[in-house]
Amino acid sequence: MKNKSLLALLLALTMSLNIVPVMSAQVKWSENKALTCLSPKMVELKSDMQKAWIDHTIWTRSYIVSALANLEDQKDVLNRLLRNQQDIGNIIKPYYGEAAGNKLAELLTEHIQIAGKLVASAQAGKQAEVTKLEADWHKNADNIAKFLSEANPNWPFKVMQDMLYTHLQLITEIVMDRIKGDWPGDIAATDKNELHMIHFADILTEGIVKQFPDKF
Repeated sequence: MKNKSLLALLLALTMSLNIVPVMSAQVKWSENKALTCLSPKMVELKSDMQKAWIDHTIWTRSYIVSALANLEDQKDVLNRLLRNQQDIGNIIKPYYGEAAGNKLAELLTEHIQIAGKLVASAQAGKQAEVTKLEADWHKNADNIAKFLSEANPNWPFKVMQDMLYTHLQLITEIVMDRIKGDWPGDIAATDKNELHMIHFADILTEGIVKQFPDKF
């Protein structure tokens, strides 16, 4: 009897030791799953934001190609690109209001207008104009970064500025590579720019979700 009782006690202890870690792991897994679970509204915002900034990269490059080659579609492509800036502004309106959305669209439209002038000046080899326009372009990026950082504490100015400056650098690479006929370089810069802007879109989405948790 003593041996049977001892054996039963040992089995009980062994089972308890094995079960606790398993239960602990299950709890941790459940907690992590809850933390990473996205609501339908989060998914919708993430999808809309990524699409808008992917469109930004696609239509920016399309305009660069059309403008440098003097294609007949460049005016239509430019109009589509300008519409994208309004699309981006519209995404933030449910959170920051009509005026703020229009302001962001206005700043982004200026970003595109300066880029258009830069493409023309670079193609013509007017370096003095290129230098001035690059300064204007970075000043506009600073204004966009300032606007965003003031709207949301989860979007620090330096982070926004760095993201936008990298975008400008990649666009510049695309323009210069196409002027030189460096097609592999152009393609590589385009791929980098797309991935970069998807990352930027995710930063913006995460910032909105953190600032307005009740809306998600």
